[in-house]
This record gives sequence, C-alpha cells and structure tokens, in this order.
Amino acid sequence: MAFAVALLAVASGCITYALLTDLLPYHPGLAGQIVLVTFNMTLVLILAALIGWRIARLVATRRSGRAGAKLHVRLVTWFSAIAVVPVVLVAVFAAVTLNLGLDQMFTGRVKEALGSAVNVAQVYVKEHEVSILGDIRYIADAIQRDPQLFDEEHHVKAGLLFAKLGTITQNRGLQASYILDSKGAVLGTTKQPSLKDQPIPSPAYFAQAREGIVVDTPDNGTVTALVQLQALNDAYLETVRVVDPKVFAYYLRTRAAVTEYNRLNDSRLQIQLQFALLYGMVALVVLLAAIWSGLWAANRLVRPISDLIDAAGRVSEGDLTAQVRIERDDDELGTLGTAFNRMTQQLYAQRNDLVAAGRLNETRRRFTEAVLSGVSAGVIGLDWEGRITIINRAAARLMNAAPDDMETTHYSDAVPELAPLILKAISEPAGHAGGEVTIKRAGTPRTLSLQVTSERGSADGFVVTFDDITDLVGAQRTAAWADVARRIAHEIKNPLTPIQLSAERLQRKYADEIVTDPEVFKQCTDTIVRQVGDIGRMVDEFSSFARMPTPAMRRENAHVLLQQALFLQRVANPAITFATDVPKEPVHFEGDGRLISQALTNVLKNAGEGIAARIANGDGGPGRIFISLVPKGAKFSYRVTDNGIGLPPEHKHRLTEPYVTTRPKGTGLGLAIVRKIMEDHGGDVTLADVEGGEGAEVTLTFPFAQKTLIGTEDEQKRISDRV
Repeated sequence: MAFAVALLAVASGCITYALLTDLLPYHPGLAGQIVLVTFNMTLVLILAALIGWRIARLVATRRSGRAGAKLHVRLVTWFSAIAVVPVVLVAVFAAVTLNLGLDQMFTGRVKEALGSAVNVAQVYVKEHEVSILGDIRYIADAIQRDPQLFDEEHHVKAGLLFAKLGTITQNRGLQASYILDSKGAVLGTTKQPSLKDQPIPSPAYFAQAREGIVVDTPDNGTVTALVQLQALNDAYLETVRVVDPKVFAYYLRTRAAVTEYNRLNDSRLQIQLQFALLYGMVALVVLLAAIWSGLWAANRLVRPISDLIDAAGRVSEGDLTAQVRIERDDDELGTLGTAFNRMTQQLYAQRNDLVAAGRLNETRRRFTEAVLSGVSAGVIGLDWEGRITIINRAAARLMNAAPDDMETTHYSDAVPELAPLILKAISEPAGHAGGEVTIKRAGTPRTLSLQVTSERGSADGFVVTFDDITDLVGAQRTAAWADVARRIAHEIKNPLTPIQLSAERLQRKYADEIVTDPEVFKQCTDTIVRQVGDIGRMVDEFSSFARMPTPAMRRENAHVLLQQALFLQRVANPAITFATDVPKEPVHFEGDGRLISQALTNVLKNAGEGIAARIANGDGGPGRIFISLVPKGAKFSYRVTDNGIGLPPEHKHRLTEPYVTTRPKGTGLGLAIVRKIMEDHGGDVTLADVEGGEGAEVTLTFPFAQKTLIGTEDEQKRISDRV
C-alpha cells in the first residue's frame, strides 16, 4: 500500500505540473486547482505519516539493539540525503529560473517588440478597413443615385439592382455584398461560392449603422462594413473583404500574445506564487516518494543482512538449525545466504556426530566408572606428568579423601607413600612395578598390595592398582599365632601336670620332715604350684584361642547377655560404678550367646584393667563404666565407655592382633578373641578414645540376623517366629 501511495504521489505531482503549465489540453479552473492541491496534500500527508511510522519503527528497532538496525539507519540516511539534495537543488534552480525568466519576459525591450508587432498588424488591418470604407461608400452612392434602378414610383428594380451590385462588388475586389433589413434577414447577396456565410450583425451593430458607416474586423479573417441605404426602405448594405489568412493569423496571434502578456504582467506576483507552490508541492511529493523509496530499498538491502546477523547470533548461542531466508539467489547476498545455510547444515551434522561420539564416550566412561566403583580394589590413573586423572571410590576411601579433592593433584602430594614404586615403574623399561606399602590415614595404618603398570608407554601415563590386605595379613598372623599356640599348648601342657603333682606331693609328705629352713621349703613348693597354675591358665588361653569353637546361631536376648556380663564384673570390681542405657523393649538377634558373653566379658575386663592402670599411675578418681545398647537399622551395637587410662596411640591399630598388649601380665589374646567372635558373627569391633575426656570407647556392632533382610521390625518378627 505504501509503495502504491508513493507511486500515486509521484504521478499526481507530474499530472499537476502538466496541468498548471498547459502541457495538457485540459485547463482546470480555480475549483479544479483547489481539488488538485487538496488531493496532492492528502497524498503528501499519507506518505508523510507512513514515512514517520517507518522511521519510528526504525528508531525503536535501533534502540532495541536488533541486528542490522544501525546499518539500516545509515542506509536510510544516505538514501534520504541522496534524494533530498537533488530535489532541493532542482526546486531552487526552477524557482530562480522562473524568476529570471519572468524578469526577462517583462523587460521594456520585450514590451516594445510586442507593441511594434501589434502596430504592424493593426496598420495592415487599418488599411483594409480604410479601403473597405471607401468601397462601401462608393457602392452605396452608386446604388442610391442611379435612377435606372428605380421606377417612376421610386420602387427598386431588384434585378437591375443586384446585377449592378455584383458588378461593382467584383470590380472593387470585394468577396461579398449583402442587402439586409434591420432584423438581419438577407434580401439579396453577391457572395462568392467559396466564401463562408457571414454571421448576422447584432441589433447594436444595426443601430450604429443607422448613424453612419460601421467597420468591423471579426476573428474569421475578414473585414466587414455596414451602412444604411437611405434611398431604400429598411435596407442595409454590408460588404466583405477577405484579408490574407497568414497575415490575419499573425495579427490574431500577436493580439492574443499581447493580451496574455498584459494579463501575465498584471498577475505577475500571483504567477510567481503559483509556480512556487507548484514547485514546492511537486518537490515535496518527489522528496517523500524518494525517502520512502530509500526506506524500501534500504529495507531490501538490510533485511538479508539482518537475517544473516540474527542467524549468526543464534549459531553463536548454540542453535545450529538456524537458516536464513533467501529471496534471490542470483546476487551476492543470496550467494552468501546459501553458503551460510550450507555451513550451518554441515555444523549441525558435525555437532550431531560429535554429540553421538560424546554420548558413546560418556557411556563408556560411565561403564568404566561403574566397573571401577564396583571393584573392591583401588584404582588410580596418572598422566605422563604424574597428575591423578581418575580415582575410584575404593581408592578414595582407602586414602580417606574425596575423589574430587585428589584429581588433578600430583601423586607425590596426594599419595606420597606410593611414590617409590611409581618412580620404580617409571625407571623400568617394562613400565611395571609391584610390592606392599603401608599407609596411615586417620590414625589407622593399612597394608596395601600395590601394582603400577604403564598404559602404553611411560609417556602415556600409569595405572596404579592396590588391594587392602590389612585384614588378610591380620588373618595370616592370627592363623600363625593360633598354630603356634596349639603347638605351645601341646608341648607345655603335658609336663605341667606331673610338675604340679610332684610339688604338691613333696609339700604334703616332706613338709613335716624338713627341719632345716622349713619356711624356705614351703615357699619354694608354693611358688612351684602357683607358677605351674599360672602357666596352666596361660596354656588354657592358648588352647582356647587356637581352638575357637564354631558359633551356634540361635535366638538371643541382647539385654540378658549384657546383664550376665555385668553381674560378673560387678562382683569382680566392686569399686567401679557400672551404668547402662538400654531400650525398654527387648532386642532379639541371631547369635551364639556364649561367645558373645565372652566378648562382652573381655571388653568389660579390659575396661576395668584400664581404670586400675589409671589409679596405679596416681590418679585416684572413681572408676566408671557406661554401657549402652543402641539398635540402628538392621544392626545393633554394644558401646562400652570407661574413664580409664585410654588406648596407647602407638599400638591402637594393633590391639586386636594376637599377643599385642601393653600390660605386664597380659597375654594379648582378649581383644583378638573378641575380634574373632565379631568376625564369626558378621560384626565389627571399633576402638576409639573418648571425645573430650580420658578413657576408651569400644563398640561391638552385630547384625540382627545372619541374612540380609528388609528392616529391623521384620527381622525381629522372623527371629521370634523361629523360636
């Protein structure tokens, strides 16, 4: 619509110019000019409104920061400037030319030339008028004074009259003579056949003829004269002389030019204003049309560029499906758009391939991580610089650290204990090394079986795998000590009984017969019997450790087992205060009550010995032992806390190993037996210092059942149903 309005405005301006400059045969009056001006102004206002609307949209688009807006504004400015300058120059040049032309047109020389031309034409016409005046006088006198043309009664002889009139007319070089009455009726004529009929004279013309001869020069190329014939009744004579057509036409044009010249001279200011308005309106129409054309052309140029910029922005944000609309593919912008679309299609296809490859790698990585997280062995990956690239949960747990904290760190900082074997693998041509390493994390030493292997070569990195063999080493040590205990018990127990019997017999039989130092004799025999008893008890402990019985699982009550163990310790240690915290409801579980009672007794006994050691060191505070029974999930725990001397920091991690003790008369088998009982029941024993105070805390954790079940309540019901 806007484009049509622009074309209509240009066409209307051109038509208006043609009408006002008489280039068209139609000459509009004042009303027509007003209609033309109103129509043109309406088109100008509509076009100006459309241009204003487009410019407002353009400004809003630039403020919004849309792609290509600045270029659009720049192109519109250039096109508008290119359109404005020529139009303004043409309008100014036309106005100046018009003013100069009018000034030259109305100079004195032009007026003198026109006046001379008019005078020449008028002289020529005057000559014909004078000539025809003499002719009509002669003819009128010849007719009125010729007695032959009248009878005795003074009646006109028409035949003779018109015959003589024709002869005189021809002789005088006239083309026609008419006899008319006062009403204009032709009474007779001598007109040549080639001459057109003359118009009937007006009544005013007849009135002037009654007073004298009247000469007239009509615009039909003739000169006429009219006179009243007094001798005739109501008769008038009209003669006609034909002027040279070329001369007469020149006369008419000269007279018309002089008339128009005078009119223009009188309305000179009005003409200047009219043409100035015309030029201004046409210039405004052309200017607005040019601006709109500039907007349209700029839009056509900028739209593909803006689309290309928008598409490039979408591509930069990751949308590789962006395509630009191509209106024409036979220009440079169309070629650029086609190349851009082809590029995005290729990028989209390549990204899909990369995404598919990434997903495959991610699937493989997750599978690898799942495999690494599922294995019990620790795995650490190192790059060629020695930095940790991957670590599974088992390795992080053994190192007592989070995987994210260890990744990207150097192995010498994260696991310095493994550095010797890693350096050995690096130095070996085969890139392989193995051995055992002891690490200490959170105060607990762990023994690891370590293997270091290069991936493809020393430049590609290494894979470090290790297993926690602490329990295996402990089990091997326990088995070895059990075998030693069995052999010692077997070798020592046989001579103990004869020695004890012989010492007792010597004491019974010869106690009264010994006269010399009987006290020494009695003391020696008592020492032999007592030491043999101590050795026997030690041998019994060796035997019990070497032959730990297989647990007989049955339904047990955790409350009852705890009360039995406490009763024995209260009797043995009356100076120690025992306190408990147990649930109101009974806690049943599957286990061997005898072995569990033995484990509780050993733990409580160690707690009492720790309190005694503290008192022996000079601390006379009262002894306290607190036991709590804590059900939690599918397990429950006995937690024994004392205020004794505490655990030795240098041997804390080995206290559950056989024959490791810090007491002078201890065998080091108590906690080893507890550990063996806990292992047989699928439980765990934990040794720790009391937080914020002195003493030790031992936690025995048992499962409710020897099978994995859903929950504690279901397990309790199942255990109850078995009884």
